[in-house]
Amino acid sequence: MLIGLTGRYASGKSTVVDWLVSMGFASESCSDSIRVYLKENGIEESRENLIEGGNELRRTGGPGILAEMLLERLDGKDAVIDSIRTPGEVEALREREDFVLIEVRAGMEARWQRAKSRARTGDISDKQTFFANEEKEAVAKDESGQALNATAEMADLVLVNDGSIGDLYSNLEEILKRIS
Repeated sequence: MLIGLTGRYASGKSTVVDWLVSMGFASESCSDSIRVYLKENGIEESRENLIEGGNELRRTGGPGILAEMLLERLDGKDAVIDSIRTPGEVEALREREDFVLIEVRAGMEARWQRAKSRARTGDISDKQTFFANEEKEAVAKDESGQALNATAEMADLVLVNDGSIGDLYSNLEEILKRIS
């Protein structure tokens, strides 16, 4: 089974990945392909460079290139893929008949609080910039850009993550039973 995750920044995708890994799934991220590209080109890893690096890879390799690179590495095994941000990536992953796309959804204020508390490298430190950047990722200007809104519309399931971690795990158990 191949599970893909899409969702807004700090919606809880990484927590979902961690839970699925604990259930025996391998983990990959479309961002991993971008990180390799940045490293090979001597570019510092930052949120903005990840976005631009992904856009550049899609411009040169096509809208599904990041997902296509992951499919080669996965070779049919059970896995969860994080950071799916474009319809082209979804279409590439749908080549596997066992692919399911889940949108992880959480409210704006909850996501802002999570982003502040986790303090990852590259995380935005002010609320206004956090939400302004999110709007840039919502709708792509062309096929190479991030299109979170259009990608979310392609989701097979929506996982609302506005409650406790226990609620999230319980909902994940139900989803896994449903799709297995």
